[in-house]
Amino acid sequence: MGTYLLYYLVILPVSYLPFPILYLLSDLIFFVVYRVMGYRRKVVFNNIKKSFPEKSRAELKAIEKEFYHHLADLMVESFKTFNISAATSLKRMKVKNAELINKFQREGKSIVTVGGHNGNWELYAVACALQIEHAAIALYTPLTNKFFDKLMRQSRSRFGLTMIATSKKEELLANLKEPSMFIFGIDQCPGKNQRAYWTQFLNQETGVQFGAEKFARDHDMPVVFGNIVKVKRGFYEIEYELICEDPTTLSSGQILEKATRLLETKIMEQPSYWLWSHKRWKHDRCDYEDQKKQSEVPEPSLSQ
Repeated sequence: MGTYLLYYLVILPVSYLPFPILYLLSDLIFFVVYRVMGYRRKVVFNNIKKSFPEKSRAELKAIEKEFYHHLADLMVESFKTFNISAATSLKRMKVKNAELINKFQREGKSIVTVGGHNGNWELYAVACALQIEHAAIALYTPLTNKFFDKLMRQSRSRFGLTMIATSKKEELLANLKEPSMFIFGIDQCPGKNQRAYWTQFLNQETGVQFGAEKFARDHDMPVVFGNIVKVKRGFYEIEYELICEDPTTLSSGQILEKATRLLETKIMEQPSYWLWSHKRWKHDRCDYEDQKKQSEVPEPSLSQ
């Protein structure tokens, strides 16, 4: 009952508010979340501190404070996606170089796009299919709350994006029949039962989920990195960058290595707009000892 009340009494009414009012609400949320509740402040500050050991405490606190302003904006902007128009979403989330990926669609090729939680990924989910020629497919992990999981899928899929749970391989493979763009996030902590690629990321040893690279290799797809830049409050741009046209030309792990280096560079350019409240480093390499042994056994291809 509480979930339904939250949506119908808070989220839905807020989604109808004009943007100027939304940002007044965002300022209030920032004060409550940052000053009063101190939501995950220890997690956020420790993540930033470990990622930028060369910065002074004053510089770290400035990044932290700006991040919480951005987090409050993300909240109200995410509520707005439940009712945002196609025209408004295109105005506020622009693709700088869609031609880079559209040429693959014209060649009849599907592609894999990788990226992280920079800028506003919820708005990107709503607007991305409107600006490319491929069918847009996003891989996601279902929420435990089934009501909000359904709402999230409906919101993101309003203008053409198809949401597929990572566990539904048959549904995923069915979308190979037409040129599609398969969207993978690479900056979430891998589960202990998942294969991980290990590298240095933001000054810390980090496991990266291997699924995006494996999928690209299994189906011989070009791989593109997408980065969302916050231009100003409420306005974003995404720019794509080619990692490889032929994944077989790179050795195992190189696709993820290149993607991780690109993501790291983009985070350092706009450090306050990455999702620092995520417990990205909650597991270390020792936690994956058993998984590492299992990964030495060849995994079955998704195409089998």
